[in-house]
Formats: sequence, C-alpha cells, structure tokens
Amino acid sequence: MIWRSTTFRFAALVFLCQIVAAAILLAAVGAVLRGRSDQAAAAAAETLRDDLLATYTRGGAPVLARAIEARETGAITRNAVMLLVDGSGRTVAGNLAAWPPSVPTSGGYAEIQLYRIGHIAPETMLVRTTHLSGGEGLLTGIGVESERQLLDLLGETSALALALALIMAALAAWLAARLIVARLEGTIRTFREVRDGDLGRRVPDDRSGDAFSILGEEVNHTLDRVTSLITELKIATDGLAHDLKSPLTRLRVALEQVAREVREPAAQEAAARALAEGERLTALVETALSISRAEAGIGRESFTRIDLVPLLTTIAEIYAPLVEDHGRTIIVDAPVAISWLAHRQLLAQAVGNLIDNAVKYGDGTITLELAAGSEMATITVRDQGTGIPPALRHEALRRFGRLDAARGGSGAGLGLSLVQAVAHLHGGTVELEDAVPGLIVRIQLRH
Repeated sequence: MIWRSTTFRFAALVFLCQIVAAAILLAAVGAVLRGRSDQAAAAAAETLRDDLLATYTRGGAPVLARAIEARETGAITRNAVMLLVDGSGRTVAGNLAAWPPSVPTSGGYAEIQLYRIGHIAPETMLVRTTHLSGGEGLLTGIGVESERQLLDLLGETSALALALALIMAALAAWLAARLIVARLEGTIRTFREVRDGDLGRRVPDDRSGDAFSILGEEVNHTLDRVTSLITELKIATDGLAHDLKSPLTRLRVALEQVAREVREPAAQEAAARALAEGERLTALVETALSISRAEAGIGRESFTRIDLVPLLTTIAEIYAPLVEDHGRTIIVDAPVAISWLAHRQLLAQAVGNLIDNAVKYGDGTITLELAAGSEMATITVRDQGTGIPPALRHEALRRFGRLDAARGGSGAGLGLSLVQAVAHLHGGTVELEDAVPGLIVRIQLRH
C-alpha cells in the first residue's frame, strides 16, 4: 500500500480515530475512578476528624485520647490514621509513633507516605493537621494505599488495553482499506481486460446503490460509448479503405497503361515516377489504416496461436536478398520454439518495418532475437548503425514523425508508429535502446 494513496490515508484516518477514541475513553475512566476514590477518602477522613473533634469538645484531651485508643483497638474506622500530641509534641495516643515532620502544620489534606504502628511498610495516607484549643495537636486521616494500588493496577491495565486497541485499530484500518480495494477490484479488472482487448467486459452490478455502485454504472456507460465509437471507427476505416483503394487501383492501372504506350523517354520517366508515387501513396494509406485499426484494438479477433521462431525465420529469408544487396547479413537468434497468441500478418509487417528501417538507416549485421517469459514475449531487432539519440526517440515513435535531419531518407514516418500500434494491440510496448553502436528495438507482447 503506497503511503501517499487515498486508501492509505483512509486507513490511517480509521486507525487514528480509533486510537484517539480508545485513549480518551481510558483516560476518562481513570480520571473518574481516581476522582471518586479521592472524594471517598476525603469524606471518610473528614468524618473521622469531625467525630474526634466532637469528642474533644465534650471531654477534652483525656476523653479524646481514650476515644482514639478505643478506635485503634476496636478497628472502628478501617485504615484510620490518628495521632494526638500534647503541647510539647509528646505522643499521647494514636497509631503513629511520632509526629511526622513532612506533614504540613496547616491547610487542608495532604497525601504522604507514613509508617503506622504494627506495619512494616510505608502506606499512602490522606492526612490533615488540627490545632486544638488546649495547645494539643491532632493528626487525622485515612489510609489510601489499597486504593492507590488499585489505581496503579488500573493504569497498567489501561496501558495493556491501549496496546490491544493499537492492534485492533491497525486490524480495523487494514480491513477498511481492503474493503475499499475489494470494491474497486471489479472496476480495475474490467479496465485491465478491456485494455487487453475484451471490449465486451463490464463491471458487475451489485445493486447496492453506494458510490462504488454508481462508479461501476458510469464506467459501464463509458465503455458502452467507447465500444460504439470503435465500432463506428471500424465501419468508417473499412469504408475508407475500400473507397481509397478503388481509385488508387484505377490510378495505378491508368499509369501502367500510360507507361506502356508512351515512347518519349521524358514521358516514360514521368510515368514511372508517377507510378512509384502512386504505389507509395497506396502503401501509406494502407499503413495509416492499419495503425488506426490496431490502436483501436481492431484485429484481436484474428489472433491465432503461432510459433514465433518459424515466423522470424521466414521474415529473415524474405528480406535476406535486400540485405545482401547492401553488402550486409541478417541472422536469427531464437534458440527455442515459442508458441504465442498473436496476429500473424500485423506482427510480420511490424518486424518487416524494423528490418526495412535497419537496412535504410543502420549498418552492419541485422540480428533478430526472440525471448519469452511467463507473461511476455520479446522480439528484438538489432543493427550496428548510428542509432537514434535518446532525445529523438519519442519523435521517432510518433505517427508521421520524421528524423530526416538526423538520419536522412524519404520515409513517411509511419514505420515505427505501426510497430508501436501492433505492440499495443498485443498488450505490450515498444522500447528503443542503444546497441553501442546501433539501435535496439524491442517489441514486447503480453500473453
């Protein structure tokens, strides 16, 4: 999953929202429980202090001391903290050995740790100092050690719960992202299959009425329109081919008749040039129509399973005399038999165009190579000429793109464009690379 993608951001948003919600919930629960614990402890401590002050008011310090001893021995108040000292600070009664120096001498309740008599470990206590009218000092409070331990345990449990929330939030974010991807997989698969030539493929209708369903419906409407336009294009190109071929054929017949009948050398030369230009025009029209049909995906119905090795061998044999006339050689490097689903005529025409370009613009040996993997077959045409500079390769693949200033020649600029259209028809691409020296043209065909 790409971190900049919308799917990743949506998953991150789901993850963040769940983590923030869990953290706020756990913090709120902890704060509420801590507040309730503090309120309960303060209420119990205040009740104890009021009772002892009422006892002091009735009978003075002796009665208060006996009340403290009675509460201590009878455990009337659980976790009670009591200490009575006289004016000189000497302990009179209570469950603390001496007045703790860390206790504030005035103010409200303070939370400190003290040792109670009979206990071996310090305990957290909520205590308050009260100065009595007879000069005595009274320290009262309540032990909150068990409540603090419970709150600490709650904090540890909250940390574990937050860690579990992290895992569950990550799982929820992943599931949410997978749900989006799963809802879009049908649309993506449809586009992929349409790109590969199955123009009748459509997005399945789930009738849910949500945004993904509406997207699928719009995609299907768009594909219906594209299919209609391609059908119209096929009819138009077929009609155009028929309409153009007829007058061009008649023009060629007329020129051939003129060439046979004229006797003047100048007229014969002019008729021969006109006949050559007519043939060139016919070839140009046929090539342009082939490119348009291939780019529109027309022709996949003519795909058959062919062995590419004999095809390349046959093409090399056909072009061998032309190559030899230029004092060069052509070889085929295809060590294994490769069966592939392809359009034989268009593929042969594309490879022939590359060989023709290598003869016109290249130099040295022309090599036809063939390799195949599980999904791609690659046909490579290599020469040893000057090649094409990287800055001009895009122009070379463009329809009617001319590189005459760099390479010379009188082509129409449709050779490599046809090769690219044929590769596109087969679900592949065309790549131009340096052969050092020379040019490498790779036609990739998808299975």
